[in-house]
Amino acid sequence: MTIKISDLDVSEYLNDEKSIAAYLSAIVEEGDPKLLLAAISDVAKARGMSKVAFDSGLGRESLYKALNPNAKPRFDTILRVLSSLGLQIGFSSITANNLSRKTSFHLKKSKRSVQLRHPGSAAMKKTGNKIKL
Repeated sequence: MTIKISDLDVSEYLNDEKSIAAYLSAIVEEGDPKLLLAAISDVAKARGMSKVAFDSGLGRESLYKALNPNAKPRFDTILRVLSSLGLQIGFSSITANNLSRKTSFHLKKSKRSVQLRHPGSAAMKKTGNKIKL
């Protein structure tokens, strides 16, 4: 008995914003820049490379080159592509659980004490996946 395995084209399954966001979020957690470029390329393919190229102000050929996993595109190029895809980058602390509510440190030059607030403090409210001050 022969088992036939075909290539998986992820772009066929990226048909709504929720699945795209979940896909890219999972890829970011891997921490591999080449994999992230490939994932952004999958999303661009799902949305239509010509449309993404036009919306981002890049030529179609330039878009393919920028999203090649071996490429080293400029950060502003990635931001333009993500914006044309209707996506934005978000940040969260990976050490939030290791910090105390308030941490003090001293600046050497000014010798002033500065108080930092932990993201979990009452001054911050968590809404969805974003933290607002």
